[in-house]
Amino acid sequence: MNPTEDNSHSRPPAWAILETALRHRRPVQARYHDQQRILCPHALGWTNGRAKVLCYQAGGATSRGPLPADPRQRWRTLFVDQIHDPVITTGAWQTANNYTHHATGIDQVELAVDNNGTTK
Repeated sequence: MNPTEDNSHSRPPAWAILETALRHRRPVQARYHDQQRILCPHALGWTNGRAKVLCYQAGGATSRGPLPADPRQRWRTLFVDQIHDPVITTGAWQTANNYTHHATGIDQVELAVDNNGTTK
């Protein structure tokens, strides 16, 4: 079932900004759990009826302390309805070499960057 056709799924306000950023490979500055973050969205979809996004966290703070130095440890799967004040920035979109569009932490992927950099 396509979540856009299911009335039980409603897209949170941040979805549109995240989708635009994903399609155009742009980072997003946003607040999540009271922490300012720079996020590079790689996948959007649904888990148990809630919108989720897989992001590479390129900068900002985390709830667990400093951002890991190892880029392969900067992946975050976030609930979209808990992302506030998202703004697309002019910085470079980032990723890590361990990204795979098959392991997103999202049950129903609606939109994702594949391993070749193509949006599907």
